Amino acid sequence: MHFFECVLFILMFAQVIVDILRAEVDRIFEYSFDDDYGINLGSRVVVPFGSKVIEGIVIGIKETSEYQPEKIKKILRVLEETPALTDETLKLSEYVSKTCFVTRASALRLFLPVEMRKGKIKEKFKKFVELNCETDVDNAVLSLSKTAVKQKDFLFYLQENGKSDYTKMCELFGNQAIKSVEKKGFVLITEEKILRSPYKDLEGLKKEIKLTEKQNEVINGITNTDKTTSLLFGVTGSGKTEVYLELIDREIKKGKSAIMLVPEISLTPQMLKQLRSRFGENAAILHSGLSAGERFDEWWRIRQKEAKIVIGARSAIFAPLENIGIIIIDEEHDGSYISETSPRYTTVDIAKFRAKYNDAKLVLGSATPSVESFLLAKSGEYNLERLPDRINKKPLPNIEVVDMRKEIRHGNNSPFSVSLKAELEECLNKKNQAIIFLNQRGYSRSVICTECGHVVKCPSCDVSLTYHKEDESLLCHYCGAKFKMVESCPECGSTFLRYGGFGTERVVLELKKLFPNANILRMDKDTTQNKEGHFKILNDFSQRKADILVGTQMIAKGHDFPFVTLVGILDADMSLHFSDFKSHERTFQLLTQVAGRSGRADEAGKVVLQTYSPEHPVLMQAIRYDYEGFFEQENSVRSTTGFPPYSDIIRVLISGVNEENTINVVKSLYTELEMFKNKNADKFIFFGCMKSPIKKLQNKFRYQVLMRIKANNRELLNEIFSISNKYDNRSVSVYMELNPNNLS
Repeated sequence: MHFFECVLFILMFAQVIVDILRAEVDRIFEYSFDDDYGINLGSRVVVPFGSKVIEGIVIGIKETSEYQPEKIKKILRVLEETPALTDETLKLSEYVSKTCFVTRASALRLFLPVEMRKGKIKEKFKKFVELNCETDVDNAVLSLSKTAVKQKDFLFYLQENGKSDYTKMCELFGNQAIKSVEKKGFVLITEEKILRSPYKDLEGLKKEIKLTEKQNEVINGITNTDKTTSLLFGVTGSGKTEVYLELIDREIKKGKSAIMLVPEISLTPQMLKQLRSRFGENAAILHSGLSAGERFDEWWRIRQKEAKIVIGARSAIFAPLENIGIIIIDEEHDGSYISETSPRYTTVDIAKFRAKYNDAKLVLGSATPSVESFLLAKSGEYNLERLPDRINKKPLPNIEVVDMRKEIRHGNNSPFSVSLKAELEECLNKKNQAIIFLNQRGYSRSVICTECGHVVKCPSCDVSLTYHKEDESLLCHYCGAKFKMVESCPECGSTFLRYGGFGTERVVLELKKLFPNANILRMDKDTTQNKEGHFKILNDFSQRKADILVGTQMIAKGHDFPFVTLVGILDADMSLHFSDFKSHERTFQLLTQVAGRSGRADEAGKVVLQTYSPEHPVLMQAIRYDYEGFFEQENSVRSTTGFPPYSDIIRVLISGVNEENTINVVKSLYTELEMFKNKNADKFIFFGCMKSPIKKLQNKFRYQVLMRIKANNRELLNEIFSISNKYDNRSVSVYMELNPNNLS
């Protein structure tokens, strides 16, 4: 008698979000699968969709379906054994979708490396060849024919060098020789997974740090508070980083994981170096500047729990960590933590969700906290911890204000005041280093015709083109379009052209004229295009291979250069007069952060701040490092005028290639939104429609409906979104933003 074992597979049903961003398919689709498929919540799967085959994410699994099983299409395959998304990140994607007013597919994409989608990148494997453990090389060589010279040489090579790269062996001894000895059983060819590790040569020396009494007090305060969120308010150079490292160490020892965020990609190598020196390979890095392979491998290292600490810029908040014990956001005030592309999320909001989900601590650190954060700390919603002094008890650098109006009246049209030139000369004579800050890259901001006044603009955007002298080009800093430098005015033909304003490129050239023997580095978007760009410049400067570092805001925060004793701030009020309610706050923060790069070691620091508005109260508070005075004044203004945090700003941006179509959509949308506003008039502070400050961008005409609603009325948002979303189509884009970081 024969017995047959019958295996029965149970039919299961998966709820899938397909990877299509269009609103019309923003819903759950049901597919069936056999229960032996290895499909779990968060699995990436391939499914039939209409006439196509596409990827999707499983967000739910059921044993029954309300549809007839034969009418439900089957999942074709599962893409990985380990589900890409955890239960937490699935819930977080739902939160992002609802609060950022985007499709669920758009929210889910935040949690996956771009290259994973559509199989653009995979794990990397490498072939190796080694002697079979049973092989006696001398006997093996004797068994070979006299003419098998390469085979013999190959066996002797392996005997001396051990396991070797298969490709390299083929190059040295020939593919045929290697195959021959493999057939004879003398060698084994294996394949191993290779990790594409970023900054693999970046190693920090482990050093014992003795925390100060104040640092220990702060650490204990953050650890023991019953509040989830703590604001660490510490002056530049007060030792916030060591506090972060100790807090992370405590959580790792408990078997938990940690996320550490910094505002600039340029800061990640420096922080990674410190993390590796303390935690070794337990630290992983995630940011958009990594190569596709590096980002893929680091992401999977985190997902497989091979690394429990993640360092990165904004997007690292979506890292696939589990059992998080602490999330740290350094320079929490920085605008880079608010996404300006869809989904338009605020990193702190995402961090709060993850901290609450994991019962973890959230630490926000800054020398110049955002008005919103400091208000929450003062009201008691956040735990407030202070580090009021520099770690070495050194005073903050003295700031000298130079009135550039007087410089011009005395015939000085260069970017440098007499005082700054003298300070630079003294700094270089003492063999110290200097930083020159100007938040404008290129040679000049604009090219202007002196005959007719025409400013050369980007044909696709309503902005002036920036002149870059290095390659004689005109560049649009919004759409990236590049043009050859004009020889005459496109409007009137005049050859009398002048350059408007200075950029970092021009500042470097002027410095080389003044100090021909000085080594000068420039750090801006143009000089940091490749992955190693930030690291190489900062590493060279920290190793004193340069005397002066010229740069934009990417050099303003977080960097620690002990030999920098002078900081020059050019055009300090550049951001002071923007038509944005946050312009004063941003200016105060930026100036304080830049000034903090000076005098961080034994020698006292000096800052020369050049301005055309020396009496402006924001600058007066900045030179005194009077954050709390600035906060009281700014908070009072916001409270009186009804700006955030005492209200919410909603912007509905409408853009399209055809201006007439765009205007028609604007009119219809405005009319419907106005009707809604009239029904809720008591909750609105402002309502208006206008052209965007940048009227045209990437060949699209732009209009906006701006609203300000009183605080605690966010129940209005869903209706505003529903109204706006109806008008979004293929020819005219309509999207809504809550409290946008940039209204241009």
